[in-house]
Amino acid sequence: MDKAVILYSGGLDSTTCMAVARELGFIPHALSFAYGQRHAIELEKAREYAPRVGAADHLVIDVDMRRIGGSALTADMAVPKDGVEEGAIPVTYVPARNTVFLSFALGWAEVLGAFDIFIGVNALDYSGYPDCRPEYIAAFENMANLATRAAVEGEGIYRIHTPLIDLTKGEIIRRGLQLGVDYRLTHSCYDPTADGLACGHCDSCRLRLKGFAEANTDDPLTYA
Repeated sequence: MDKAVILYSGGLDSTTCMAVARELGFIPHALSFAYGQRHAIELEKAREYAPRVGAADHLVIDVDMRRIGGSALTADMAVPKDGVEEGAIPVTYVPARNTVFLSFALGWAEVLGAFDIFIGVNALDYSGYPDCRPEYIAAFENMANLATRAAVEGEGIYRIHTPLIDLTKGEIIRRGLQLGVDYRLTHSCYDPTADGLACGHCDSCRLRLKGFAEANTDDPLTYA
């Protein structure tokens, strides 16, 4: 069984992504980030749940993206509730976040001797982030095979896997349930209450609830 690095936030998509990697025969090495996110409850859940959702190893890296700000998740800006402007990139976009995360994932993969990285980006039911698009993933994969000793010396070819990229949120949830994902062990809210309850109104909560409705099943989380 080959090792794979899984970008794991503790959310619905990344947890489903890990289940897909396991089904494909990979040994998941989960990678999470403490990046100054306002919804740090997701990191607490990720630490608690990583072994329970199938991670063979779990690495948490500190990257303080509050130092640059520019996002409602890393600066003192309000998280939009009850919808975002159609066609606009919302203020919950964190500048260059997936580039930073994938770069760390690539470095860890090279050290592990792994050539597969999984990321749960989605290009259908998502918030319009530019670093979730297929062309971005293809560009990063190309860069990975130019920038690493392992690839340049012919040890292997790096692949960035995006198994959820063409699925609706409902299809993602149905796929996860087929693979035995317990969605009680996930967290999605951008603006949870002090005791960790999901707000039910931010874009992430709205997409999650929409997905469970489309999948004709109940979301097991408790909402404020």
